[in-house]
Amino acid sequence: MTTKNYLKIGKATDLNGMEYIGYRALEILPGFLSLGTFAFLIYLSYTKPITAAFIIIVFDVYWLLLVAYLGILLISAYRELKRNTKINWEQKCKTLKIGSNELRFNWQKVVQLIILPTYNESEKIISDSIEAIKNDSFPNKKIIIVLAIEERAGRIFLKNAHRIREKYKNVFRSFLITVHPDGIEGEIKGKGANQAWAARIAKEQIIDKYNIDYGKILVSVFDIDTVIKNGYFFCLTHRFLTTKNPYNASYQPIPVYRNNIWQAPFFARIAANSNTFWQMMQQIRQEKLATYSSHSMTFKTLVVLDFWSTNMVSEDSRIFWHALLHYNGNYRVEPLYFPVSMDVCMGEDKFTTLKNLYKQQRRWGWGAENVPYLIFNTIKRRANIKKSVLIRHILVQVYGFHSWATNAIIIALIGWMPIMIGGDSFNKLVLSKNLPFITEGLMRFAMIGLVLSAVISTLLLPKHPKKLTLISRAWMLVQWLLLPISIIALGSIPALEAQVRLMLGKYMGFWATPKER
Repeated sequence: MTTKNYLKIGKATDLNGMEYIGYRALEILPGFLSLGTFAFLIYLSYTKPITAAFIIIVFDVYWLLLVAYLGILLISAYRELKRNTKINWEQKCKTLKIGSNELRFNWQKVVQLIILPTYNESEKIISDSIEAIKNDSFPNKKIIIVLAIEERAGRIFLKNAHRIREKYKNVFRSFLITVHPDGIEGEIKGKGANQAWAARIAKEQIIDKYNIDYGKILVSVFDIDTVIKNGYFFCLTHRFLTTKNPYNASYQPIPVYRNNIWQAPFFARIAANSNTFWQMMQQIRQEKLATYSSHSMTFKTLVVLDFWSTNMVSEDSRIFWHALLHYNGNYRVEPLYFPVSMDVCMGEDKFTTLKNLYKQQRRWGWGAENVPYLIFNTIKRRANIKKSVLIRHILVQVYGFHSWATNAIIIALIGWMPIMIGGDSFNKLVLSKNLPFITEGLMRFAMIGLVLSAVISTLLLPKHPKKLTLISRAWMLVQWLLLPISIIALGSIPALEAQVRLMLGKYMGFWATPKER
């Protein structure tokens, strides 16, 4: 297997011999670390409860400091978001002089290629996304729309797609429908394979046909429920034209889940807002930022990478890791501090919503598949890469997935183990009596984070429906008291399940989140 092919690995079964064994060992790592942490703390609580109690207190203090630190990041990110949405990015692009950037061309030369992968979403959801693009201030005639549908969706969906195309075909520079064939060997049925197929067709039928310069195309791949805020493409273009090494970067907006937030159940809103806040905080910590969901990059770079991988689940982040390794550590994500509006996960009823939300969180937790990918390819390319950059990213990913699966469970359950199984000798100690009060006191201080989350989530809310009662609006704040339960049930548990599945080699397929409004 060539070096280039190693960057297209989806899982251990893509390899043979010792490489397969080595990759499988790395796939076991995330789950092993998480389960090993629980086993170690439980064992220590039984054999050396005093040591376990001190470890738990130190962990609680660490958690309190982390909450304070993340709160500062959240406030900073919110301020940047508000500042950027008030800027007239069109005017900034128009006043940018040629020669003042590395690219030596102005915004008028930039073409926006927008890929919208869809499976079985309603015509309204698709139209809402395209309508927002049409209403953006960026000239429609510099925009190419690719509606990427799946053959397995059926003829009715294809008819709906053509009806949408008829509505918009004269609005944009081009409007292309691509149909991703079902059952291609080696592919996972999912978004990555669909959008890769769509990009190749667009390259052949539009970009190469009309000789459009790859270096002047910004490609945005949007989840189909993405509704952009006016000014997005000028903001994106300005960052592309002014940043250093623009082809060695992806460009990441902030996903704000608000399209259907007034209709969604409270637990779905909490999970969605928590994810928004995490993405906001990551924008401040650029060195830890990876592409997520709807994002943009240059078509020139995408062609060099041979498009998205078609044999794995977490395609939105994998394209970043692929680029980071391909460019030997010289690749990054540029934060835009600019929002795009998306759907809160919903179903036909609360039970279906809960089930769908769990599956969505588990699929996101499957992003742990990138840990073995990063480590394996770092070893393979060790002679050329910037080792410090790759090692830092590896540690961030290992820590991130480990803390996602373990932190909440340690605080809520494992932290009480010294008292429960430490024995009479431990329970007679003053430390045993004080442990619950110490933990409770530290967690009470951490509740400040809940208040901050409630306030900022309220500030991000869209205009409420006229018929919404005062009680319903107040519930938007009170619901945050249920965050600790949500973090465990719809955070740690699905993330842990994903890691255990990966550890056991029970590979997941791509699960497309149903869109309901």
